[in-house]
Amino acid sequence: MLKTLDRYIILKYLATFFFTVLIITMIGVIIDFSEKVEKFIEEPITIAEIIGEYYPSFILYLAGLLWPLFCLMAVIFFTSRMAYNSEIISILNAGISFNRLLRPYMVAAGLLTGIYLLGAHFLIPWGNGHMFRILHTYISKNEDKAKVRDIHLFIAPNTTAFIGYYSKGDSTARDFRIEVFDSARLKQVLKADRAEWQKNTLKWRIYDYEIRTFDGMREQFDTKIGQQFDTLLNIGPEDFIDYASQQNMMSTPALLHHIHKQEVRGAGNTGKYLLEFHRRNAEPFTIFILTIIGMTIAARKIRGGVGLHLALGIGIGAIYIFFSKFASTFALGSNLPVWLGAWTPNILFAAVAAFFFRRAQK
Repeated sequence: MLKTLDRYIILKYLATFFFTVLIITMIGVIIDFSEKVEKFIEEPITIAEIIGEYYPSFILYLAGLLWPLFCLMAVIFFTSRMAYNSEIISILNAGISFNRLLRPYMVAAGLLTGIYLLGAHFLIPWGNGHMFRILHTYISKNEDKAKVRDIHLFIAPNTTAFIGYYSKGDSTARDFRIEVFDSARLKQVLKADRAEWQKNTLKWRIYDYEIRTFDGMREQFDTKIGQQFDTLLNIGPEDFIDYASQQNMMSTPALLHHIHKQEVRGAGNTGKYLLEFHRRNAEPFTIFILTIIGMTIAARKIRGGVGLHLALGIGIGAIYIFFSKFASTFALGSNLPVWLGAWTPNILFAAVAAFFFRRAQK
């Protein structure tokens, strides 16, 4: 059962948190609009896309990016005010232990963690899809990176496709080859000078092709120079285009499906997608850690008051972001498991939280 003190602290935590979110996101929207206003004027983007699609999605993106830091700032701000008004001293003098005082903080942190988990897995990726669609269409048109050379993929069981060069401008594949295996033996090879994606039929049009069929020691050769045919393959232009933030636009079920699809095809470029999945699981639990750190720092009444506490909190938040980015980059560029890269900031800051908590009780 929640006591009066618990409800008091929980309401203060949540109210300060959402006020912090409101202020920071408003500042972020103003700064972002001032940077992109010229593009909005120059490009054929509608007001409905700006107001109804881009900025609601941008607010979701910004909130998801800074959610744990908003929690840290909120905890430090209202706890420091309580300490400055001698409320913390009065609570402890009433016989309530520091462990007991921490309980409502953890309840509020648990509520915000649940919201963040839901948002990180479903809502924020949905918003990112809308935001990045507008960015890639009107603002940053060349941020898509195409895999253009020596592409080798499994498109079906015992069937591989090889593309020497892919042109994203006209969706054309050069030096196109399909190999069909029977167990470990090569059964058929189709070679073509080029293959062109047909948007209206969602098929590939194969030009100037030859087919070699193997039956034991016998080989059948059939060439079709100057001829063409359309075929349906389990591969499309989207398999060659990779946006820098493509993983952020996928809900978790879609992300896991993409990872499985790439692993089955032997693509080998699943690192950033696996890291994103583990980040969505690890980052929400940072809220508990930063809540403990913020509470233990701000509960002590010191000279300098709220300002000094907030400065300490912002410094800790900056260090957290640095370690988070460093661990993610290091995990992608080394043999370190990506799940460890995602959880390393939590492990380090959990130790820091334990240190501050033991010191605060003294």
